[in-house]
Amino acid sequence: MLQMSRRQFLKVTATSLAGSSLALMGFAPADALAEVRQYKLARTTETRNTCPYCSVGCGILMYGLGDGAKNATASIIHIEGDPDHPVNRGTLCPKGASLIDFIHSPNRLKYPEYRAAGSNEWKRISWDEALDRIAKLLKEDRDANFVEKTADGKTVNRWLTTGMLAASAGSNEVGYLTHKVARSMGLLAFDNQARV
Repeated sequence: MLQMSRRQFLKVTATSLAGSSLALMGFAPADALAEVRQYKLARTTETRNTCPYCSVGCGILMYGLGDGAKNATASIIHIEGDPDHPVNRGTLCPKGASLIDFIHSPNRLKYPEYRAAGSNEWKRISWDEALDRIAKLLKEDRDANFVEKTADGKTVNRWLTTGMLAASAGSNEVGYLTHKVARSMGLLAFDNQARV
């Protein structure tokens, strides 16, 4: 039951009476109500992508504002499930539906960083530096620890000191190529995040 004092009742009825009287006298906001609201994605660019969270690999549509002009910075303003994607058919789980928050988070890491041994500070480096460093360290470790033959002379060609964890949202073709590359280097410790 609604509890209302006499004063509150009079305020509500007076407000309702005044509003309906103004509408009858021609002060109705008909023009404002009749205006067609502009579609929020009308000026955006649509980009198809894959959700980065789990091994399902749901398709997403990202909508960004920014026409590529010199002083304009593009920004993603909306993300939704891709209705044409065979995996999720337009649906997204709560994590996928909140991707916009992940993209615009001030804590999101956008560039590679390097922390030297014994240091407590991270230094920003370029993508070329990061990839060159990874390749150099992989080669050094493989050269130092590659096992070509066992003690009894069997050829094994294996590399036991490094492992690889592959991405989960790749296609079957990407998974096949990743597996071939890892095995061609002699890696035995190889897994996919989709299985974890």
